[in-house]
Amino acid sequence: MTQDNSWLAHEFVTMVNERNANAVDKLLVEDYIDHNVLIAPGREGNRAFWVDFFNAFPDITAKAEDVIVAGDRVVGRYSYHGHHLGPFMGMPPTGREIRMHTIDIWRIEDGRFAEHWDEINLYELLQQLGALPEAGAAAPHGGTEAAA
Repeated sequence: MTQDNSWLAHEFVTMVNERNANAVDKLLVEDYIDHNVLIAPGREGNRAFWVDFFNAFPDITAKAEDVIVAGDRVVGRYSYHGHHLGPFMGMPPTGREIRMHTIDIWRIEDGRFAEHWDEINLYELLQQLGALPEAGAAAPHGGTEAAA
């Protein structure tokens, strides 16, 4: 019988909603592997990411839209809401409201997250922060950014 590790996906939401970067001690193995190029390796790299993220979005909240468990994998589809009130990826705070979505896949080892892959709507997030033009906005050449 497969152990139900869905609680880890819900604990992840609690970590985000409480903006508690130190929760990684409970959630992640020490040599955690993250395939997201924005996050340094290991538990400490993940903690540093969350400290920066929570400084950038100090009111961020998350919601698990779907959680799926299969074997040693846990998959979560999440939505987030908050305001950009601190530096993020080199951008000064804008005060703008953001909504973002992720799909996270974790491999579980010894009851903790051991490895992670994710898909993030980063393009849309950067549009919300004003770093990229909105879809359909006039492009400098007279076309639209949405045209492909």
